[in-house]
Amino acid sequence: MKLPASTEWVLHCATALAQLEPGVSASAGQLAEYFDLPLPYLAKQLKALVKAGLLTASTGPKGGFRLARAASEITLLQIVEAVDGAASPYECREIRSQGRGALPQEECRTPCILAAKMGEAHRAWRRTLREVSLADILADLPPHAPERTRRRLS
Repeated sequence: MKLPASTEWVLHCATALAQLEPGVSASAGQLAEYFDLPLPYLAKQLKALVKAGLLTASTGPKGGFRLARAASEITLLQIVEAVDGAASPYECREIRSQGRGALPQEECRTPCILAAKMGEAHRAWRRTLREVSLADILADLPPHAPERTRRRLS
């Protein structure tokens, strides 16, 4: 499965925001500079996280983005789906009923084994991401990482 680069961006940005002190925000510009990302496109992705209820946004001199809920309540799956959607990356086009090797229609009434296995893989991927929260990610960061992130984002 190949996801767009913006998926990596929002996962890292959400993790960075989760490292900030409660009530502290970071602007899209700060996050873009921190990760050396294009600001207009990153801002669009961050707005998708706001729309999904994962981040809040405020305006003004101290405005910016912050988590909308506790890090323990935001999963990697929610972040990924906010920007990439929930559709399976595999689309069965039922080619087994085409060409010289075409099977009879009665043998194509149920999904083929390949579509079934790809569906299983997609469900396992989603289950894994659903079981990992931002708090879990923070727990696995090196002890110095949150303070470094806070310093560099301020």
